[in-house]
Amino acid sequence: MQGIAFLGDRNVELRSFPDPAPGIGEVVLQMKASGICGTDLMLYRRPASAVGAPVIGGHEPCGVVAALGPGVDATRVRIGDRVMVHHYFGCTVCEHCRSGWAQLCQSTPVAVYGNNANGGHAPYLVVPAATLIALPDELSFETGAAISCGSGTAYAALRRLNVSGHDTVAIFGQGPVGLAGTQFAKAFGARVIALDVSPVRLARAAEFGADVSIDPSSADAVAEIMAATGGRGADAVLETSGATSAATAAVRAARIWGSVCLVSGQGPLDVNILADLVFRQITVFGSWTFSAAGQMECARFVVERAVDVDRIFTHRWALSAASEAYRLTDSQAAGKGVFLM
Repeated sequence: MQGIAFLGDRNVELRSFPDPAPGIGEVVLQMKASGICGTDLMLYRRPASAVGAPVIGGHEPCGVVAALGPGVDATRVRIGDRVMVHHYFGCTVCEHCRSGWAQLCQSTPVAVYGNNANGGHAPYLVVPAATLIALPDELSFETGAAISCGSGTAYAALRRLNVSGHDTVAIFGQGPVGLAGTQFAKAFGARVIALDVSPVRLARAAEFGADVSIDPSSADAVAEIMAATGGRGADAVLETSGATSAATAAVRAARIWGSVCLVSGQGPLDVNILADLVFRQITVFGSWTFSAAGQMECARFVVERAVDVDRIFTHRWALSAASEAYRLTDSQAAGKGVFLM
């Protein structure tokens, strides 16, 4: 079969890989949708000299069970089941793996499908049966792909922020994760302040229900958030842009006793510990994707609240269009994309 591989230096290639066969405890999935995530760009942009043996990309896989390996309980997993994948696999026995947080496993190198193990950008994918998450019949495969990382990450962050209808939530960045945050925060009943430097993304945030839109490149983000909240500050702040300046502004825009969740960024957090955190009783934490149970909960929430997650996608691609798909994603001028098989 053919799958998309990241070759480094912004090159991707549709190349041949062996057809997968399930081993003990594994299943083969026929892919229906495989989302493009912003974190793919780290693999896309890295130097070619840093690339080892290519693997198939795509860590937002969604499809149907096509084959069962030895040891898979056929009464629990059946051919034709519609499934998402919790795209990490660890030792299975440590406290983190047992609680559904395989990405935190400290006992063994964690398999991350689409990163250091073959992912979903191909017609078929083999994964342990233990990674499967049922996709409700009410949801499309595209929605399942989004929940499998980008949208699921936003949902999990908002849950950790304990967002409710009492809250004003400021969301820095209105790319796919931030826009999903706006969509879910509105479904929680919150008032949303959306921030982005792109007028196009701010316009989409407004379409998704944002109550206030702020462009930090043309206005003081903290001052604008304070003005929009009567000088109080946001109850909860979600930072998804990855910009160091945005993370700093996120902390300073929170109200006294407010909470700030960071899901992106690689630079330092430039704040005064006493003035910005201690004397204002601010809680700041990071949130990395979600647990297997959290992924299931997100899917249930989408069904029960009738959240139209498919709206998050602006582009749908065939695998053969990989180069154009990632070139456009890298430009950050578009919304979320997905490969459909």
